[in-house]
Order: sequence, then C-alpha cells, then structure tokens
Amino acid sequence: MPTLAATRRPLDGTFHLLATGTLLAVALWLSGCASTPPPTAQLAVATSAIAHAAAAGAADTAPVEMGMAREKLGRANAALAAKDNDTALAMAQQAALDAQLAEARGEAARSRKAADALGEAGRALREEMSRKAP
Repeated sequence: MPTLAATRRPLDGTFHLLATGTLLAVALWLSGCASTPPPTAQLAVATSAIAHAAAAGAADTAPVEMGMAREKLGRANAALAAKDNDTALAMAQQAALDAQLAEARGEAARSRKAADALGEAGRALREEMSRKAP
C-alpha cells in the first residue's frame, strides 16, 4: 500500500509547475505593462533641432519640412500631456529628424547657389580673358 508521502509527490511537482508558470505569466504581464518614461530629453532635442534649423534659415529654404517638424513637435507635446509616452517619443524623434532634413535641404540650396555663383564668376572671367587675348 502506498504511503501518504508517495501519493503527494506528483501533486507537489504539479503544484510547483503550476506556481512557476503562474509566476512567469505574472512577470510577463507586468513587463508588458511597463510604460515608456516621459520622453523629456527627446522633446528637448526636437525643440533644439527645430530652433537650430530655423536659425539656419530652413523656414525659407525648406518650409514644408519645417512645418512638418513643428506639427510633429506639437503632437508630441499633446501626447505627453495625455500621458501617451510612446506616441510622444515617436513624434519627438520624427520632429527632430524632420528639422534636420529641413536644415540639410537649406544647406544644399545655399551650396547650389554658391556653386552657381562661382560657375558664373568663372564664365565671366573666361569671357574677359578671351576679349583681352591678342
């Protein structure tokens, strides 16, 4: 006849397996509930990038990109106020990238203008030299 200890072993193993599984499920659920912290640093980066691009004249040379950057920064701030930190983070990162793109497009436009002016100056110099050649 089996003893009481012999009959408890399968239950003990099942209990430990069930307890371990439950603890694992709770841990996974809690980690899934962990929210993104407020992206204050990313908002500051986006704000700085927009200010830097504006100071570089991007509002005139890349107005669409600057508008997108400002609009996304506004959406990031609204999401932060609504405690939607994931959206706030995404919008802040996109706003910073849009501002950097606007600044780069502005710099490219200024470089093209400078290259065109240099090319025109070279053409004018060649013309002048060909007139003075005997």
